[in-house]
This record gives sequence, structure tokens and C-alpha cells, in this order.
Amino acid sequence: MTAPDIKLVVADLDGTLLDERKQMPAETFALIRDLQAAGVAFAPASGRQWATIESMFHEVADELVIIAENGAYVTHAGVEVAAHPLDPAWVSGAVRKTQGLADRGVDVGIVVCGIESAWIDRTDQPFLDQVEPYYRRLKVTEDLTSVDDTIIKLAVHDFGDLEAVTAPFLKEHAEQNPVAISGAHWVDVMAEGVNKGLAVRELQAEMGIDATQTMAFGDYLNDYEMLQAADWSFAMSNAHPDILDVANYTAPPNHENGVITTVRSVLGL
Repeated sequence: MTAPDIKLVVADLDGTLLDERKQMPAETFALIRDLQAAGVAFAPASGRQWATIESMFHEVADELVIIAENGAYVTHAGVEVAAHPLDPAWVSGAVRKTQGLADRGVDVGIVVCGIESAWIDRTDQPFLDQVEPYYRRLKVTEDLTSVDDTIIKLAVHDFGDLEAVTAPFLKEHAEQNPVAISGAHWVDVMAEGVNKGLAVRELQAEMGIDATQTMAFGDYLNDYEMLQAADWSFAMSNAHPDILDVANYTAPPNHENGVITTVRSVLGL
């Protein structure tokens, strides 16, 4: 079978490219170099901060596409492709309302995600243990409602049952902004219309390609629109049932290097 004319490979990180210990497979950089040599761009796509992703892929970052903050910030070879700020007034109101959950006994922590840094006001070690792996640039402030940065995402960590209280609460108060459940305990709010799928479409426009030339891999609900933007869409076999339903194909699980083996097999690398 002739290999498809793929020009962009997009892969979620946690639960998809990264293994069960959240480590990069040893073969990752070799695959990316082979893709780049073949004229194919590779894009990690994550709810993680841009600086965190860039650090993880620093060895091959010169030509890398990065989809950060669930699609709110996108770069190609270090040059900004798209940034989608949230309305500062909405952010301030949402922070105050979410802090009200904590006052009611819900164990939540808030991350206000800016282009320059992520901002927190909670500094206990259990919360920092959840935040620091995803936000390399992290600053503490006494007032999350007056952060001096361009805010592109609001992230909330719920140590309890996220889908019981916090996720519905944010959906109720998000107004026009999309709410993405990005993990068992993380929920994100971005600007109107923003998701990983929008980021992929923006990259397709920038590169002059379309969905038939795009391969995407995901495992969780914040990957849903991203998979819809690629004809070659793969759900990891360990994926959420809704992701398995929306994808056109299935890849081996993340702990079996499913992204790497599938890309090499389909593209004949």
C-alpha cells in the first residue's frame, strides 16, 4: 500500500505519546527527526504550558510545532501562529466564583495561565506536586484576579470527584467559553471556540494542507475536536470511550509506544 501524503502529525502527550510514568519513549526524537527529514511536521498537543512542552522537546525544537494550553497558544519553529486570550474581566469573575467552591469545602486549586507564566495563589505541596509537572514557568501571586499577563487559559485541579461538582460548576459559569476535561482531576476553560481542533485547523491553513494530510493521536476528551480535524485520526486503545467512538482508527496503547509504531508503520518510515 502506498503511504498517505501526510504533512502534519499531531500527538497528545499524557495518556497518548507519554508512557504510564509520563516519560517520553526513547525513540521519540529519532522519529521526529525522520519525520522532519521527510518533510512532515510533528506537533505535541497538550493542555501543558508552552514552556513546559518546549523544554521536553528542546532537542528537536528548532522546527517543532507546539500546540499548548489545549490549543490556546500555537507556535511553529518558535514563531507564534495563534494566541487566543480570555477576557480579563471574565477571568477575574471566574476566579472569584471558583474560589467560592473552596469556601464550600471543595478541594480545588486554580492556575491562571498566561503567555509569560502560569500563576497560582495556593502553595501547599500536594497542589504544587500536581501543578509543577505541567507548568515550567510558575509564579505565586496573592491576587489571581489581577494578574499582569495575557491570559489564555484557566485551569482548575479538583482533588476529589471533578465531574461531580467542579466541571459542571465551570460549565455553568463559563458563558461562551469552552470547558475541556483534560484529565481525571483537571478541567480547563479557554476563549470562545478554542480547542485543539481549532489549533490543528490554524496550522493546516498556515501550512497549506488539509485534513487528508493530517494524522492525529489522542486519548481523552480534550482531544475530541483535534481528532475531528484529521482524516487519519487515531484513538489510543486505552482512550476514553467517546474518543474511541470519534476516531477513524485505533492505535496500540501509550505504554506500548502506540504513536511511534503507528506512525512508522503507516508512513513506511
